[in-house]
Amino acid sequence: MGAIRRMFENGESGFVFPFRYVWFAEPDTERSVEVMCSVPKKFHKRANRRNLLRRRTKEAYRLQKEVLRAGSPVNLDLALIYSSKEVLPYKTVAHAVRKILETIAAAL
Repeated sequence: MGAIRRMFENGESGFVFPFRYVWFAEPDTERSVEVMCSVPKKFHKRANRRNLLRRRTKEAYRLQKEVLRAGSPVNLDLALIYSSKEVLPYKTVAHAVRKILETIAAAL
């Protein structure tokens, strides 16, 4: 079974505006974190908008991924799905990503 299928079938999910997120963690000797960012075509028809939102999400994660390092050693898969029809500023996106990472770190 693929990692993405396993994550969506067995993982935990939540919502922090503007993201729906799904994550799956399994104890492992090797520590790895894999993140998937998605901006559905359903909400943003133009590719340049989807790319802008995806870049903002990736940058927010890159700058705040240290929040997850404090947790126990696990193999973590995370999907961030942008679920707003509006193009929100970077500050809003970064705040939401931080809340998501803090929630996951607390659960681990």
